[in-house]
Amino acid sequence: MKDHNAQQSQRRHSQTSLVVHDITKSFASTPVLTGISLDIRQGESVAVMGPSGSGKSTLLHCMSGVLVPDDGEIRYGDTVVSRLNDAKGSALRLREFGFVFQDGQLLPELTAQENVALPAILQGTSRKRAYADAADMLKRLGLGKLIHRRPGKMSGGQAQRVAIARAIAAKPAIIFADEPTGALDQSTGHEVMQQLIAITEQAGSTLVMVTHDQSVANWCQRRIEIRDGIIHDDRMLPGAVS
Repeated sequence: MKDHNAQQSQRRHSQTSLVVHDITKSFASTPVLTGISLDIRQGESVAVMGPSGSGKSTLLHCMSGVLVPDDGEIRYGDTVVSRLNDAKGSALRLREFGFVFQDGQLLPELTAQENVALPAILQGTSRKRAYADAADMLKRLGLGKLIHRRPGKMSGGQAQRVAIARAIAAKPAIIFADEPTGALDQSTGHEVMQQLIAITEQAGSTLVMVTHDQSVANWCQRRIEIRDGIIHDDRMLPGAVS
């Protein structure tokens, strides 16, 4: 059953892409995105870069359905993400997307293992199986000793690595990451990116990652640079870090 589910997941992943068509977004009448279009292929790893205030995080949040663009369209496969109501949007994000935000957003009352297992449990996986998978993922990220620790007893870097484990444990079709290594030192960041890329490639998942760090962006296959709310540069990188 596990192999069958994995094959179904990989077939679904291989058939789905994310399309952004001419989206705009303003806050308090201030334009942040001013007409962005792009197509991200399933299985691609994409770094979104740009100076502070360029709109890169807003673009990430629109692509993931966390924010709704003022105009334009976000399409995931046959689903127009930007037109979904709250309930359907939440269901799509739970089923298909994984998230890593700058502040981790772990639930403080849950242990590391419980935080990582939660998305799978909400999708119907048995608690026993979800906990076992969560423990395995935490160990793969060097967090085996923190399985029963709550976020308040972790360093910022440890909490961020737990958030990354939570995002990738359920093998989502797309992982959206906003500065996933921002709270980590260089050595730990290198380790985590190595694991993140390896696991997403193995699962056939797409990675869309906002970062200000070129060395982190170099792990990805493609780099998109945002300036003043538009795409300034979009190119394939000559070779991902390995």
